[in-house]
Amino acid sequence: MVKKLQQRFPYAFTEIGVARERVVRGVIDRKDLLPVCAFAKDELGFQHLSCISAVDWKDRFESVYHLQNYSTGLTIQINAVIPHDDPKIDSVVKLWNAANYHEREAWDLMGVVYTGHPKLERILLPKDFNYFPLRKDFAQETERQYISRRKLKTGGR
Repeated sequence: MVKKLQQRFPYAFTEIGVARERVVRGVIDRKDLLPVCAFAKDELGFQHLSCISAVDWKDRFESVYHLQNYSTGLTIQINAVIPHDDPKIDSVVKLWNAANYHEREAWDLMGVVYTGHPKLERILLPKDFNYFPLRKDFAQETERQYISRRKLKTGGR
């Protein structure tokens, strides 16, 4: 699996290897996400996207994709690096419908924008919540102020 990915994308992976038994992990730049994912799905048989999450490393974000091939029992974890000052990456909804809610949740909590997503809007937090609470730079005081303002608007509810 590692060799196939390296041969097809010789410059895409900054890291790639076996993370643990039956799991391959690769790190790529965001610009390589769609071609790598399309190859994994169409050529390598990774038909199932089980999870997308986002990680804030202070200097960058990563959007992490977990793909399964049930005929081989293999998993690929693709970590796509996203600049902290431009948190955008292409949506994979056109490849896997399951990405819809995962991308919305990652945007809602971390502020990573999934370009081309059909309905990127709040899924967990109130629509007027203008912050991303799982970012490292999120101040809890901001949340307290938001809740206090909301209580004033709703009469304490």
